[in-house]
Amino acid sequence: MRNLPVRTARWSARHPWRAIAGWFVFVALCLGTGIAVGGNPATTEDFWVGEAGRAEQMATEGGLERKPTEHVLIRAESGRSLDHAAARAAARDITDRMERLPEVASVAAPVRSAHGEALRVPVVLKGAELDGKKNVGPLLEQTGKAAAAHPGVVIEETGSPAISKGVNEQRGEDLALSERISLPVTLVTLLVVFGSFVMAGVPLLLALTSIAAALGLSMTASHLLPDPGVGTNLILLIGLAVGVDYTLFYLKREREERARAEGRLSSAALVELAASTAGRAIVVSGLAVIVSTATLYLATDVIFSSLATGTILVVAMAVVSSLTALPALLVTIGRRTERRAARREARGATPRRRRQRPEHGRVFAALMRPAQRRPAATLVVSVLAMAALAVPALDMKLVDPGKDTFSRDIPAMQTYDRLTAAFPELKVEHEVVARAAAERAPEVRRALAGLGRRVSADPLFVRDAEPAVRTSPDGRTSVLVLSVPHFANSRPAKDSLRHLRDEHLPATVGRLAGVETAVSGDVARGTDYVEDERDKLPLVVGALLLLTFVMTVIAFRSVVIGLLGVVLNLLSAAAALGALVIVFQGTWAEGLLDFDSMGAIASRVPLFLFVILFGLSMDYQVFVVSRIKEARDTGMPARESVIAGIGASAKVVTSAAVVMVTVFAGFVALHLTEMKQMGFCLALAVLLDAVVIRLMVLPAALLLLGERAWWRTPRRPAPLPAAGVPVPVGGADGETARTARNVR
Repeated sequence: MRNLPVRTARWSARHPWRAIAGWFVFVALCLGTGIAVGGNPATTEDFWVGEAGRAEQMATEGGLERKPTEHVLIRAESGRSLDHAAARAAARDITDRMERLPEVASVAAPVRSAHGEALRVPVVLKGAELDGKKNVGPLLEQTGKAAAAHPGVVIEETGSPAISKGVNEQRGEDLALSERISLPVTLVTLLVVFGSFVMAGVPLLLALTSIAAALGLSMTASHLLPDPGVGTNLILLIGLAVGVDYTLFYLKREREERARAEGRLSSAALVELAASTAGRAIVVSGLAVIVSTATLYLATDVIFSSLATGTILVVAMAVVSSLTALPALLVTIGRRTERRAARREARGATPRRRRQRPEHGRVFAALMRPAQRRPAATLVVSVLAMAALAVPALDMKLVDPGKDTFSRDIPAMQTYDRLTAAFPELKVEHEVVARAAAERAPEVRRALAGLGRRVSADPLFVRDAEPAVRTSPDGRTSVLVLSVPHFANSRPAKDSLRHLRDEHLPATVGRLAGVETAVSGDVARGTDYVEDERDKLPLVVGALLLLTFVMTVIAFRSVVIGLLGVVLNLLSAAAALGALVIVFQGTWAEGLLDFDSMGAIASRVPLFLFVILFGLSMDYQVFVVSRIKEARDTGMPARESVIAGIGASAKVVTSAAVVMVTVFAGFVALHLTEMKQMGFCLALAVLLDAVVIRLMVLPAALLLLGERAWWRTPRRPAPLPAAGVPVPVGGADGETARTARNVR
């Protein structure tokens, strides 16, 4: 493994066009295969969790599963009374239009609102619940035509299928906006770092091709692990950030070696030198991100598995492109530069010498100065500041965001608000499922009807005259739907679920021996999902801490460095999560970041961010500590090696952080609150990690530890290219050659 980057770089340097062509062919094959086999979307069954999942399984086995349902709302224009005759005519027209559509399973009779100023026509679509968003298009089209045919009333449509379709369209527009923001800023950052359009374009080219390869592979992988539709977003997010970063680290190291060699080494030798240091660091860093992200599989959740798969694939592709295509591109560009230099020299022109700029300027020197002069004080102040920022994370509240939290810029959500205002009983529905022997069906139905009458006396529920109970054809399964006039994320809705499960159900159907019962619905799904995540959290976090510690110890042969890395990564992630709570759990930043606070954090965000932040923090840990270890292996004392290593990596780490922060911050501009939370937390975490942790806390800790940081770690000479690599020295024609080892 240690020599793999060098061997790969050597082959790519000797066969650059083969390596470049091979990479693009590989990307095309990955993408083509993915398109050919197509994606395998997750089904409703893949989301079953806890008691709610058990209830849905029983209902599905009895043929009583949830169906995708739309509601066509017929109302008067604002400020006017409803023309009831026109509304009835519109309802008949809607019914006729919908019944003719092949996507429609049934159309129910129109339902009048309690105040009499609105009608709704329920329309049930064919297919599974999650298929509704793919089939709802023709229904929306017919609703639009009906609205044009009945100008005396307002006709509009909403429902889970229409809302899901609107969310997907908005997410696509948001991603396009994010790309329009992040790509130009990334290019400008790279131009500042390299001062060349060609060199700035290389990281972007490899990042985008890595993303393309990962997208194709993810479609193929979805046939093993179903895709819930969130993996693509993450591949774009992580792929651009990590892909540019890895290439940036490699490029900067190659340019350092080129400047140090002053024309005495060939491009092939320079690439090998970069591979022996930055290449190995990229491999270790990529493996660290992959291993840490793989702990998400322990959550046994379809969404986390998809996020893990997308991250692992795009990071792996970024590593592969950095080890294969990048050396070949650098050799090709380098040889072109050498030929130009040779022609200038042949004409007698003075060779151009690029002015060697210091690795860190005044800003970096100022940031590093406190740790160098007063390491103990710097360590204490920095750690206390980060810990203070992390404290609010202890008060984090989790919620499973439902459709109530989606952006009101989506037309279906605007209609949803008007629908639930006119028909509050549609805000939340609890589904009580009971299963027993077929001969006990009458007894079970009576008990469920009694449950319905009992909850009608509970002020948290809608009062129904006579609860409707549905029974499966085989008589074994029965379902009772109970309505709650409160939104799913509200406290009354959650209290109603608790009352139902803990009081009403045990007092009625729960008394029947041999009858299996369970409760599902929007509130139950979210509640059980959050509880399931909390149960899996210790396992995932424990595995994450252990694996990252082991990988760091193996990479640097130091237990102290391994422990220090885990502690610093914990500090960085905790501080970012604390800031997330401060900003998104309250309401003070709503206008600033354009979101409606849920009073909590989306349940999937903390665990996912914790794992990803650990991986990204390992990125910088590996690159910075690698430079420190290189300096130490040359014989430098501990203090000087820390200062030299931090100084050599400060600019490139900060430049990489700017790229990552830009990419992640672009997601704060998205509409979906969950994505805003992810983008904000990732951007802030990377910024804190690159500036506070790597420029202040880490050097201060290592300076205080001294040689104890490398306890039982022998000094090892830095690896060099293999002997025998031809290196032109002196003349441009390359007649005089020495080995890279001799020149060094």
